Amino acid sequence: MEALLPVLQRHPGLSVLVCALMFRVAHRLLQNLPVPKVVAVDDFRSWKWRNLSVSMVHSLLTGTWAVTCVFIWPEMATNIHSFYTAPAYILICISSGYFVQDAGDIILTGHARGSWEFLIHHVLVLWCFLYSLYSHLYVAGAVVALFVEVNSVTLHLRLMLKLASQQSSPLYQINKFLNVFTYVVFRLSAQFYLTYYIVQNYSWMDKGGYFLITMTLMNTMILIYFYRLLRADFFPRSRPSMALNGTHNNNIKKFLTE
Repeated sequence: MEALLPVLQRHPGLSVLVCALMFRVAHRLLQNLPVPKVVAVDDFRSWKWRNLSVSMVHSLLTGTWAVTCVFIWPEMATNIHSFYTAPAYILICISSGYFVQDAGDIILTGHARGSWEFLIHHVLVLWCFLYSLYSHLYVAGAVVALFVEVNSVTLHLRLMLKLASQQSSPLYQINKFLNVFTYVVFRLSAQFYLTYYIVQNYSWMDKGGYFLITMTLMNTMILIYFYRLLRADFFPRSRPSMALNGTHNNNIKKFLTE
C-alpha cells in the first residue's frame, strides 16, 4: 500500500474514476446472482436490488476498513485534521469511487427524482472526500465518517428484505433492533463526534466553515431519517396492503423510503 500511495496522490481524480469503474464492474457481476421472484417481476424493485447489492459490498468493505484503521492507528480519532496513513488515503479513494458510481447509476437510469435525497448525500460526501484527497487534510476525519458504513450494512439489509416482502421474517425483526443499535453507535456517534471536533477547533482549522456547514446538513438528514426509521419499524401507521400487481412505482418508492 505504501508503494501505491504516491501514485494515488499524484492523480487523485483519476484514482477515484478507476475505483468508480471497479464498482461498476462489481455492479455488472452482481447482476448474475439470483434475486427473489417478487423483485425480478418489477422493474423498479430489480433496479433497487442491484443498486443495494453494490452498496452492500461498499459498506462491508469500507465500514470494516475504517474501524480497522482507527483501531490500529488511534491517532486518527484525535487528529482528524492532518494525520493519515496509506491505507486511510486508499480507503477514501475507494469510497469516493463508489459514490461517483452510485450517483451515476441513479442519474443514468432515470431515478434521480425519486432518489434526490441520496444524490444530495453523495454530493455532500464527495466534496469533503475530494478535498481530503487533493489537500491531504482531514483524511482521518473522512475515515471516522466512514464508521457510518457499519450501520449502512443493516440499513441495506432492511431495504433488501422489504424489497423481497420479508418484513414479517425473523431476520427482519432481528435486523431492525440491530439497525437501531448500529445507527446510534456508528452513525449518530461518528457524525456528532466530528461535529464536536470541528466546533472545538474551528478557529484554526482549514476550511472550518466549509466542513461545519456540511456536517450540519448531514446531521439534519440523519436525524430526519432516524425519526422515519423508528416510526416505520416500531410505530407503524395502519395502511392498506400493497399488492405488487397494479401498484404504482411512486407508492413502492415511498414504501421503501420509510
